[in-house]
Amino acid sequence: MLCLLAWLAAAGCRADYSTAPLLKNGAEKWRVGYYEGGTWPHYRINLVIIIRGLMDMGWIRPAEIPNFQPSEDNRPLWRWLGAPGRSDYIEFVQDAYWTSGWDGSIRTRTRKNCVERLRAGGLDLMLAMGTWAGEDLSNNRHSVPTVIASATDPVASGFVKGARYSGIDHVVAKVEPRPYARQIHLAFDIFDFNTVGVIYDAEDSDGRVLGHIDYLEEVAAKRGFKVLACHARDAYITVEKAVAMYQDCVRRLAPQIDILYLTDHHGTSSAYLFDTLEPLYERGIPAWSGRGSTLVKSGALMSIFREDYSFLSPFLAGLIARIFNGAKPGELDQRVDNKPQLVINRKVADIIGYKIPSSLEKIASAVYDTIDRNPTLP
Repeated sequence: MLCLLAWLAAAGCRADYSTAPLLKNGAEKWRVGYYEGGTWPHYRINLVIIIRGLMDMGWIRPAEIPNFQPSEDNRPLWRWLGAPGRSDYIEFVQDAYWTSGWDGSIRTRTRKNCVERLRAGGLDLMLAMGTWAGEDLSNNRHSVPTVIASATDPVASGFVKGARYSGIDHVVAKVEPRPYARQIHLAFDIFDFNTVGVIYDAEDSDGRVLGHIDYLEEVAAKRGFKVLACHARDAYITVEKAVAMYQDCVRRLAPQIDILYLTDHHGTSSAYLFDTLEPLYERGIPAWSGRGSTLVKSGALMSIFREDYSFLSPFLAGLIARIFNGAKPGELDQRVDNKPQLVINRKVADIIGYKIPSSLEKIASAVYDTIDRNPTLP
């Protein structure tokens, strides 16, 4: 538990710029665009917490944020943001919204169209959600300030040059230094496993990053356990196909592993997770969520991650506000103060016959007694 305490104590800092609302050149609204690779639950979460943070700082008028369907992309929320009177300082430009729907051929065209628009002028800041967005906009093909949120590991993906600063003048990304290595260490401390299973897309250039493979191999070398990987396509296919391939991997891995580590893969979709993990339940094998509490609510046993995302509101909104107040994105400290919390699903523990140690229950921020088979976004 020393790792957890150290992680709880870690904190980032940011340059000293004001976050107070102001108009561009004292007269114009700031024009903001949006870019994502496709629909992903954490993109909605990050956009909502940005909105809440900007409301708290006075950039957006206070209002109840609609709860759109989890299966929808962020267009309905973007349209809501663009309604007249929503903000006295920011215009969320309605025709500056780009998504590729996780289609590689569409991605090429989308990236080209977006960069051409950025080079033409008329936008003051881009919100970029996820690894694809980071890769497509963290470059010198344009110079529009870009805030990258909800990317699995910006440093490992290579679109920022370091954890503290991006190394690119017009880019800043939310970076949580090495959270996955700490998670894997803690999972080993709790379960003392010999073999961990992981499922990722080995054909995708981002597959190892999204699957946390380097972190798994690094910790395995130090702690003496084996990593057993299974390949399941994720990029450029439908969610249903990704889930089917992931489920096939779970069935094949179940007889060979002591624990399954769940990462960023469409096959871990919460709507299907209970059925996906059934081969593990039958053998009494736990699943550890590398994606936080969402998957613990839906069928994983545990995670050490964030249960409350509210701490990100002042961080992400603060990056935007500081940029509008004169900061260069590349000079802003992009490390986020992530306060991890243990989450446990007692119902899953009962299913697999695992007795939760009282010491873990005492420090857990949440213990769920049900499995949510119809999840919604927080």
